[in-house]
Amino acid sequence: MTRPLTATGPDRSAAPDTQAVRSAATANGGRAVPGAEKRVTVRVTGWSLHLPDADGLATDLADWSGVAPQRLAGALAGAVPADRAYEVLGRKGLLYKEPATRLALCAVHRALGLPPGRNLPTGVDPTTAVVVAGNLGNVATVADLARTVRAEGGRAVSPLAAPNASSNVVASTVALWFGFGGANLMICSGATAGLDAVRAATLLLRAGRAARVVVVGAEPADEVATGLHQAGRPPFPLRAGAACLVLTADPGSADAGTVDGPGAGGGAGLVLRPAGSPPAYRLLGLGGFDPAARWGDCYGAAGVVNLALAAALLDAGLAGPLAVACGDDTDGWRAAVLDIDGGRLTVLDDGRGAAVFDADGREAVRDGGRGAER
Repeated sequence: MTRPLTATGPDRSAAPDTQAVRSAATANGGRAVPGAEKRVTVRVTGWSLHLPDADGLATDLADWSGVAPQRLAGALAGAVPADRAYEVLGRKGLLYKEPATRLALCAVHRALGLPPGRNLPTGVDPTTAVVVAGNLGNVATVADLARTVRAEGGRAVSPLAAPNASSNVVASTVALWFGFGGANLMICSGATAGLDAVRAATLLLRAGRAARVVVVGAEPADEVATGLHQAGRPPFPLRAGAACLVLTADPGSADAGTVDGPGAGGGAGLVLRPAGSPPAYRLLGLGGFDPAARWGDCYGAAGVVNLALAAALLDAGLAGPLAVACGDDTDGWRAAVLDIDGGRLTVLDDGRGAAVFDADGREAVRDGGRGAER
């Protein structure tokens, strides 16, 4: 899954079943924002989906989109569960790694196009940043450590297990494993975390803090994580999975507008549609084809998973634009709109997101004749 694609930073939005675009300035109370309308040219040089037992999802996507199933099967094939991560990563170094961490490592490994087995970095790359989205990755360890300390005291805590109590453990492990020495962030912002992470990655590129950003979404489905997820009364069960996008930006592109990316003329690019653009005719997320309803809820990773699924669909020949959404009524909503643009990518990055959705619009997302118009 390393064919060069392009993707966009997310737009702030309200619930995707109320789909009209309004001005981002309105969302900001009419106040001016420094850097408004500044464009950043970003490319996705790698992407992957690591969703165990998702064969049925490929079939459902094919039925919904009209894309041949075999064009999608490859994107979702080869995803092993966390306890078999050694088949992708090799055995060395996986001891005491949590399920979410193992799934994240598998997703990055595949997005980078690495062969199976441990591939040690030759050095530290200070220009590559890591942004990971997830909410439940280490909750099982935190609960276990709390029980151990309460029952036996702090000395009973294993020094191998203690580092997993850090909320940043997934992001830091990805950076250490692959030798990424740039900024390192873990986004735990609830149901919008996936597209919040994409947004943060875009800001890192725009500010020149990184030349490449590895964006990962990963969630486990252990007993503790599942219990916490169910406490919020979600409509769909938690499923363990991960996805990865590798984002880059051309030097000076923040002032250059749209430029040719890798694959121009032969490859396909994904374009963020700013406010006022023609509507998207298909939606991945609540209100359209919802992977959470068809396969399971990746919760904090859903935005990255949905964006990678959109990339797979467009790469397989589906006509765009495609809208991607994640969130819920408690945590709010984020969305991105992707389209094919001849191997080029434009990200409208105005510091707030290019647009938001509000309650009265039916023109932001339509289902292309395959469902109710939104």
